[in-house]
Amino acid sequence: MTKSILLIDTLHPQFIKTIEAAGISIREGYHLSKEEVLQEIQNHQGIAIRSRFAIDADFIEKATTLKCIGRAGAGMENIDLLAAQKAMIICVNAPEGNRTAVGEHALGMLLMLFNNLLRADKEVRQGFWKREENRGVELAGKTVGIIGFGQMGKSFAQKLRGFDVKILALDPYVKIDKNEFPFVEQCTEQVFFSECDVVSLHIPLTAETKYMVNAAWIQRFAKPIWFINTARGKNVDTQALVDGLKSGKIRGAALDVLEYETLSFEHIDNQNLPSPFQELCAMEQVVLSPHIAGWTHESNEKIARILAEKMIKILI
Repeated sequence: MTKSILLIDTLHPQFIKTIEAAGISIREGYHLSKEEVLQEIQNHQGIAIRSRFAIDADFIEKATTLKCIGRAGAGMENIDLLAAQKAMIICVNAPEGNRTAVGEHALGMLLMLFNNLLRADKEVRQGFWKREENRGVELAGKTVGIIGFGQMGKSFAQKLRGFDVKILALDPYVKIDKNEFPFVEQCTEQVFFSECDVVSLHIPLTAETKYMVNAAWIQRFAKPIWFINTARGKNVDTQALVDGLKSGKIRGAALDVLEYETLSFEHIDNQNLPSPFQELCAMEQVVLSPHIAGWTHESNEKIARILAEKMIKILI
């Protein structure tokens, strides 16, 4: 019998091309509601999703023919992995597809912070030519701490190699291969919090990491830090971050993700944005982008192809 996959989020055409070339059929269900997807899923062995809705335990219990769930991207927080495991459904993602984009974006945001580029650009466009006020800071000689050394953390480390920085990595779940990353020092929390000048998050959103960046966490650093988050918005308590920026414990922040994003990452609630976000927007030492770190034209194709290849291996 021909295997089939229900595709409920729009992906790069390479996904369908790769799947169909392997002899697996595709049903495109981009506009189906969650209830309609539940009815349709009974006809398929695989489902591919980005972030349109949560695949929870109830969904998995009703999807009796399902063998594989593919998440187009890196994070898996919108899938109940434990329920899937109990149902013997294999879950795969494609962090290899957007790791380069995320690493480059994090580095770009950091350089914007260090060189006041956001403010300087705005001022020049308004006719102001302020050189001394926009004197920058060099990255060379700084200690950059990476929290989470998976695909994204490794990519960011690679991008930093030419900047003459010391790189520290904090990840209790990974043993770093010194042959592959001789330029990275896997360190203890004590070393990390005492030495970092820059901290970049590259962690999933789990019960352990939700609001990990809070007031107590920020106070642990011996020096004021620049902070980067290209991971998940709810890794960070925004009010604590704002307070850290006000006090000077955080010298600047680059945020590609926000606590206030919807599950799909497609929107923020523009009508009810709380005061911490409004304060962030008014701060010149803050750089913001709309969850696009892994959102390049190249990563779009790579994610689709890699996810398709992983799902094919499971279904055939």
